[in-house]
Amino acid sequence: MKRQLILEDGTVFIGEGFGYEEDTIGEVIFNTGMTGYQEVLSDPSNCGQIVTLTYPLIGNYGINRDDFESITPAINGLIVKEVCDHPSNFRSQYSVDEYLKAKKIPGLSGIDTRKLTKIIRKFGTLKGAFCHIDANVNDVIQKLQETPILTDQVKQVSTKGSYPSPGRGHRVVLVDFGMKHGILRELNNRDCDVVVVPYNVTAEEILSLSPDGVMFSNGPGNPKNVPSALEMIKGILGKVPIFGICLGHQLFALANGADTVKMKFGHRGSNHPVKDLITGKVAITSQNHGYTVDEDSLISTRLEVTHRALNDGTIEGLRHLDYPAFTVQYHPEASPGPEDTNGLFNEFLQMIENFKRKEEELCQNV
Repeated sequence: MKRQLILEDGTVFIGEGFGYEEDTIGEVIFNTGMTGYQEVLSDPSNCGQIVTLTYPLIGNYGINRDDFESITPAINGLIVKEVCDHPSNFRSQYSVDEYLKAKKIPGLSGIDTRKLTKIIRKFGTLKGAFCHIDANVNDVIQKLQETPILTDQVKQVSTKGSYPSPGRGHRVVLVDFGMKHGILRELNNRDCDVVVVPYNVTAEEILSLSPDGVMFSNGPGNPKNVPSALEMIKGILGKVPIFGICLGHQLFALANGADTVKMKFGHRGSNHPVKDLITGKVAITSQNHGYTVDEDSLISTRLEVTHRALNDGTIEGLRHLDYPAFTVQYHPEASPGPEDTNGLFNEFLQMIENFKRKEEELCQNV
């Protein structure tokens, strides 16, 4: 069935519809990963967006039960050059088309994804619409221009209530701003006693759980749309070790007096080189974000840059100069992507142990 993608600047692409047959509107972005489409589909950070996959053939290894990053995908649409109808993999349970139909997500194939990506890279992310082939282009463009960008994505994808993921190790409170399951898996692999809490949790509620450490997850949208998180972060800073990832990194920066700005087209893919400014080592990282911490805004803060993107020089990591707290813009849990920076979870646990040791020493000296 022929369908069209219409961008707010008037560009029109005509292709074949697959997945769920429904019109949709969203911010059109692109992801450069060559594999990992299942994880991209189910990443809560893509809430409300229409995701373009730049790799030309998608779906050849199907969809399986193990590689989801959330139970319910939150993307508004998927764009590919070619979708595979007959996947071949021993873990495959159904095709991408079948999965999108089941989750009521529309897809579009057969368009020039290279051209679309070049448009986004040149002009920045644009709002777009999937619609019937007979839809009036001018009417759709007007609707796009009148449709505001979502501001409540974190509320949509965060857990509605707290829940435990028990372990025998350190108690970690994981604040879910749109958490990928890979983060929880890494903590579980280290036998952490995890309590996952909603995005609007208060500092008092977190501290009442007697955590050894607190982690801020990834999530979608503009960090300035989650003001309640800033008061929470201020309320626990210095009282417990902190580790933030992606949106958690941006929120931590805002809570400490820095600023964030929207990027032209963001970092979305699994091959972004990042330099550790402390060790000098370079790692290939998985990333998915459209905002970044403003460099100039750090001058009057107690934050220090620890990591930097080699492609464009943007900030990829921060640490607090006075308290046990550090954050990264990329995804150390990968899923999908390289696991070069997986050791950051171990660094977080070591920070927890060092903090507890200092607390014990202070108690003994009193």
